[in-house]
Amino acid sequence: MLIRYDAKVRLLVVTKGHPYDRAAFSDLFDGLKGISWTHVEQPAAAQLIGAGGGLNYDLILFYDVPGLQFRTPNPPDLVEPDQDFKQGFRDLLAAGKPLIFLHHAIAGWPLWDDYAEAIGARFFYQPGRYKGRAHPDSGYLFPVTYHAEPVAPHPVTAGLEDGFELTDELYLFDLLEDVVPILRARTDFDPARFHSARNALAARMWTSDGWTPPKGTDLIAWARLAGRAPTVTLQCGNDGQTFTNPNFRLLLRNAIDWLLGPAAQDLAAQQADKPQGPTHGA
Repeated sequence: MLIRYDAKVRLLVVTKGHPYDRAAFSDLFDGLKGISWTHVEQPAAAQLIGAGGGLNYDLILFYDVPGLQFRTPNPPDLVEPDQDFKQGFRDLLAAGKPLIFLHHAIAGWPLWDDYAEAIGARFFYQPGRYKGRAHPDSGYLFPVTYHAEPVAPHPVTAGLEDGFELTDELYLFDLLEDVVPILRARTDFDPARFHSARNALAARMWTSDGWTPPKGTDLIAWARLAGRAPTVTLQCGNDGQTFTNPNFRLLLRNAIDWLLGPAAQDLAAQQADKPQGPTHGA
């Protein structure tokens, strides 16, 4: 599916792999002034990026769950991205292409460490590994009403300095890399409140039998420099109630403006003369 809107900033929006409120989602991006957004679903999006097409956009937002084929009540099939996509994604990082990862995109490509490294975290639907270390499956809790609180002053939370109330889905997962914290959820992160993702996919949604939960983090928004690419991850974004929330809309707008602005681009430029480290999961 391909939808094109005429405006100034060229935004590629990638979806597929998890249900969502399509009407509210489209309205969210239609409401972004000065944005021309192109919507491409998986697997066409991976093919586009693998062919170098992602470089034609000013910004890419991922709201997809690639690399998993759900087969409830059986465990999902995990699929590694092909070499074309890997190279295309690495080219985005090397080019300093701004990226946003929204909600369930944190679970993408579970067999490829470079992707989680760019995000700084991974939601594990099944117990898995990252850079050789074992991790339990992650947890989820929905619905949860909490106060979203800025961690420190940052352009992404401009106009939201007092925080805001949001009802959304929370994840229980660990950060895997250093990040710049932006927003935290003020609520009880006791693992006993959360449900096992692995059990949910086995059609045992409300049980935690046999689950060793991760320690977890209360961060729901953070920034990271991946290669030369500035990135922002927003863990919230489960449904239409969030998409229509004016504070979430401002948060997303701020993230886009910051990623495209001089501050984030200066961060990327600082990496331009530095040798790039080894890649993972080749």
